[in-house]
Amino acid sequence: MLQYQTIPVTPFQQNSSLVWDDVTKQAAVIDPGGDLHLLLGAVVKLGLQLEQIWITHGHVDHAAATDELAERLQLPIIGPHQADQFWIDGLPQAAAGYGFPPAKPFKPTRWLQDGDTVTLGHHTLQVRHCPGHTPGHVVFIHTPSRVAFVGDVLFAGSIGRTDFPRGNHADLLASIRGKLFPLGDDIRFVPGHGPTSSFGAERRSNPYVGANAR
Repeated sequence: MLQYQTIPVTPFQQNSSLVWDDVTKQAAVIDPGGDLHLLLGAVVKLGLQLEQIWITHGHVDHAAATDELAERLQLPIIGPHQADQFWIDGLPQAAAGYGFPPAKPFKPTRWLQDGDTVTLGHHTLQVRHCPGHTPGHVVFIHTPSRVAFVGDVLFAGSIGRTDFPRGNHADLLASIRGKLFPLGDDIRFVPGHGPTSSFGAERRSNPYVGANAR
């Protein structure tokens, strides 16, 4: 089975997730925004072999510690979509502006496109490019487990902000309604901040993108 553990990190309490194959113990970390001691401590406690870094988007709270972790453990960086390069390039300035530890830009080992897949042990996850919060935001979906890691696209009772540079509200709504909700009401998702929910719950009642949204 595919297993995961979500660990809030950084002053923004961003959800970073460890995802692993419970047979091989091969693991990836999604969005290592900071507090690497917490993430690596969990890797040791769970007996995992950390092999990959997956990035949903280039905002500082999700990506600030990526370069440090990749360099420390010689890990490949997978994602996001190339449209977020400008956010990655701006990580040093963003870290300074928000009071984060110094952060370095990085070049992903592999950019992701809509319809790509990523593999972890015996498991394959689907990739959806879901622009709106940022232009290069991607989402990871493991269909057999009915779980998705959606970054800052969708939250329990809310949606991602679109007032940052190159954000687009219409694109965000189209990403959620056109690429996520059709995957199934039963899919539970881990957002970039806050508690988990399901696509069905948000489709029915989310005030911004649900059935009764204006």
